[in-house]
Amino acid sequence: MRRPYTLIAGDFVATGGMDRANLALALWLAKQGGPVRLVAHRIDEALRAYPNVRFVHVPKPANSYLLGEPLLDAVGRAWALRTRAEGGRVLANGGNCVVPGANWVHYVHGAYSSEPVGGVLRRLKGEVSHRLYEREERKALWRAHVVIANSERTRADLVAATGVPAARVRVVYYGSDPETFHPASVEARRAARVALEWPSHRRVALFVGGLGDRRKGFDTLFEAWSRLNAHGDWGVDLKVVGAGAQREAWEREAQVRGLHSCIQFLGFRKDVPVLLSAADLLVAPTRYEAYGLGVHEALCAGLPALVSRSAGVAERYPSTLRELLLTDPEDVAGLVRALEAWRRNEEVWRGPVTALSESLRSRTWDDMASELVDVMEREG
Repeated sequence: MRRPYTLIAGDFVATGGMDRANLALALWLAKQGGPVRLVAHRIDEALRAYPNVRFVHVPKPANSYLLGEPLLDAVGRAWALRTRAEGGRVLANGGNCVVPGANWVHYVHGAYSSEPVGGVLRRLKGEVSHRLYEREERKALWRAHVVIANSERTRADLVAATGVPAARVRVVYYGSDPETFHPASVEARRAARVALEWPSHRRVALFVGGLGDRRKGFDTLFEAWSRLNAHGDWGVDLKVVGAGAQREAWEREAQVRGLHSCIQFLGFRKDVPVLLSAADLLVAPTRYEAYGLGVHEALCAGLPALVSRSAGVAERYPSTLRELLLTDPEDVAGLVRALEAWRRNEEVWRGPVTALSESLRSRTWDDMASELVDVMEREG
């Protein structure tokens, strides 16, 4: 494959979510040997090793994606025009650049609006940026020749939010890194627990997500944990992985309610695969999740994962694991019941979780990238 490809996205890095998916596509294209142009704020060092990859750096003023978006759009349009003239293919992400070609949607701004938190300026910025992202998203998706969604949930949301004809939307699920995310052996699990200083006799549930707003549903999980420990120690520790404007407030609330011994805030971590290998469960009562790569990776690591039924990743669950799907992310009592069901059914669910893990790990990031490029070659 020698035709030039231009990919326009905020970041091509391994930190997770859409950035990880963008990186996977860029790496696969780089390995094919043709010209690859990456119009972005950041790229992973692994991409710099390829002589056929050109990084078109776009500044991000004040480290703000909101301020960087117009620059990304302008530079991306220029490179898209050049690439199309050369007979190449162009792919943008959502509303970040209004260009003909393919558009890969990882998140639908028109489907969910986060509840503003923080001071007046922070709330105002959130409202303004959401309106801007929603407007640009609609323009970009209507301009695209083909729209690629990361789940059927995303497909339905973007059609409803923008009016783009459903016939122009293709669904391509994310891939996985089976060498990084896989069930841990007994020895590896024991070693991870020792390294993390987690006691071997305690069950551990993980929450992985930002604490800057209510989208990931940590408030529901916190209330559920409070109820589970209301009459004594429930026997399960909750480890919270993530940062955000509300983290300190949650830590104070845990102290006030006497939950500091069973809830530990770990902040931002780069060793999530190690944490997964040492944990027993992932909990994700998210209010909106176009896909949910963190849940996907937990399943690949062999962990059962409680996740909202509306999340895109829930489409990958078999009927044997339907009890792991949460009907309402606002329902604290429902989450309590689901957590209690997990304790009762750990052994019963082990087999279906293992089967799902094997299925997800059989589809790699390269498989995903190859499928994406096939769509772009046919329709982009």
